[in-house]
Amino acid sequence: MCIVGARPNFIKIAPIMAALNGVVPLILVHTGQHYDSTMQELFFQQLGIPKPDINLEVGSASHGLQTGTIMQRFEPIIDEINPSLVLVVGDVNSTIACALVAAKKQIPIAHVEAGLRSFDRSMPEEINRVLTDQISDLLFTTERSAKENLLREGIDEKRIHFVGNVMIDSLQIHRLKAVSPAETLKNLNIEIPLLLKEFDKNYAVLTLHRPANVDNPSVLKDILLLIQNISEQIPIIFPLHPRTSAMLKKNGLLETLGQSSNIICTPPAGYLEMLGLMDKAKLVLTDSGGIQEETTALGVPCITLRDNTERPITVEKGTNTIVGIDPSRVMAAIRNVLTTGGKIGRIPELWDGRAAFRIKEVLLNCL
Repeated sequence: MCIVGARPNFIKIAPIMAALNGVVPLILVHTGQHYDSTMQELFFQQLGIPKPDINLEVGSASHGLQTGTIMQRFEPIIDEINPSLVLVVGDVNSTIACALVAAKKQIPIAHVEAGLRSFDRSMPEEINRVLTDQISDLLFTTERSAKENLLREGIDEKRIHFVGNVMIDSLQIHRLKAVSPAETLKNLNIEIPLLLKEFDKNYAVLTLHRPANVDNPSVLKDILLLIQNISEQIPIIFPLHPRTSAMLKKNGLLETLGQSSNIICTPPAGYLEMLGLMDKAKLVLTDSGGIQEETTALGVPCITLRDNTERPITVEKGTNTIVGIDPSRVMAAIRNVLTTGGKIGRIPELWDGRAAFRIKEVLLNCL
């Protein structure tokens, strides 16, 4: 039984289900944690994911209520189907909620993307990661530092398997199908500024959705002022996460964005659209974990608007630079990219597009 709940999960589950299809019986459960039906259908179509067998339709809520609702609705499914194994990916509420139910029912759990740590317990995702790893039977890691984290936390080494990164599997499969930035904006009926006519390493992409960055109105306002300053150096394409869009509207900050002709706001982007935007960008500004990995694989400089990362390999070997939201540090990183091209980086170990096949082999041996 494979579990998804949010957009990053879709990208990770697609190559795993493709590798296991026809080999073992599969059931796909979508918790409905991200409930934008249009965006969900687009991601499933672009990534070749089959329609979920079960949708729990939990929708948005506080962390406690959402996690509890998923558990309440998932338990009868587990009782009815009694799967041989429950496979969860990433670090969202759906991950820990379904893993907890499976653990209490004594059903084996496999956790894909185990062992990643930001060491920041103020992040809900960090709590989800730590707890899911403690109750999982198979822990699939994307980088070697993840194993060290798990061993420190008392996880048996025999349960840990270094397989690589399934997000990079998806990226390699779909990179040639990516939608060009010009086509993306054209499809959205967005007028293309003269500066962006060529769309070749002459713009930045921005994503923003972490609660620490968008939930506090004063912090969000400061970030928007910073973004305006950056846009004077390079045009910015800004796909708006639903959470960010809601907070901008709630706090009357959309007008602030509209004051700069060099900031192009778009609705949330599909997977192929986002891949195309990042691939042709001069740099990417983000607070997303997955985008730190994708930019490293694409060789595009990434400036992370957080004070930490659970993906240190992207800094040590990749194209990622951690700057937080301090204006002087951010602008220094921007200048570095614009003047020198930024970090070149290299592809981390086992980020070769074969992670899902390694996962398949481990799962088949265990089953």
